[in-house]
Amino acid sequence: MANKEKRIQELEREMEAPGFWDDTERSQKMMKELKGMKDDMDTYHRLKTQMEDMELMIEMGYEENDPAVIPEIQEMLEEFTKDFEDIRIKILLSGEYDKNDAIVTLHAGAGGTESCDWAGMLYRMYGKWADKHGFTTEVIDYLDGDEAGIKSVTFEVRGINAYGYLKSEKGVHRLVRISPFNAAGKRQTSFVSCDVMPDIDEDIDIEIRDEDLRIDTYRSSGAGGQHINKTSSAIRITHLPTNIVVQCQNERSQHMNKDKAMQMLKAKLYLLKQQENEAKLSGIRGEVSEIGWGNQIRSYVMQPYTMVKDHRTSAETGNVDAVMDGDLDLFINAYLKWITLSKKDLQN
Repeated sequence: MANKEKRIQELEREMEAPGFWDDTERSQKMMKELKGMKDDMDTYHRLKTQMEDMELMIEMGYEENDPAVIPEIQEMLEEFTKDFEDIRIKILLSGEYDKNDAIVTLHAGAGGTESCDWAGMLYRMYGKWADKHGFTTEVIDYLDGDEAGIKSVTFEVRGINAYGYLKSEKGVHRLVRISPFNAAGKRQTSFVSCDVMPDIDEDIDIEIRDEDLRIDTYRSSGAGGQHINKTSSAIRITHLPTNIVVQCQNERSQHMNKDKAMQMLKAKLYLLKQQENEAKLSGIRGEVSEIGWGNQIRSYVMQPYTMVKDHRTSAETGNVDAVMDGDLDLFINAYLKWITLSKKDLQN
């Protein structure tokens, strides 16, 4: 914590320097870093105070031989445990880009309207989760379903450690329910794939040859006010060797959309390179590689019973409604612990 206090002082001194606000991008990054560190310090001091209060309450209970203080101590302990768990999870976010904003893409699978509706439900769920954590979201690319829901959507989640938390969501999400679009009232299974990557601002050392790219333009299809659908300013870039496709329709010009799409492509290729390196290292113990379509990471069952279960960590809850309203921390925290243990096993 002494290092954090020192860094906070350094940042505050830099902010007082003349010309600090001239570079908007740099100043915003530093403001974000300062806020994150101050939040951590506040949590630390709150934990310290809670611990001291509990010790005092226990001491008073012993001295006065008063069992009536036990429920209050238990309540204080629950609050302390929750705050302690929050800060412990943050410590697990040690990846190179964990602190960055996240770019999330949802694609409806086979199943037509039902899958598109499921994609819309997941989009709402992540928006709710972001709101609960004080993060902001912005749509980058959007394609409506033919009858309802969303065929695909790419959106950015902005906030400290957004990618570190949301990387747990990468994979296929499976829904089992009685479909409102099925007149026979039969149970139906739907799939949506979720891709998550960090929003990497700095230039990444990834070589991309012009001849490896196919660049298409199209008209924007999402919500965007008067600027939308007037011109073919949206950009789709296909990286032919890997068949990776990125799209952007949110920026104000074709040039800006192309820059954003190229930034996303570089981030995807960088992650692919990392995954290939990890696959080589983990080959000895036969670890499962990239999650494919149909190999769901999580199931959301609404009928005949209610349950959400993560198939990697075995974390589960019966409160599906709470999960769909953004209560994802149970699964995110379990994933971060699981992946940390997996990496330790790999090193051993």
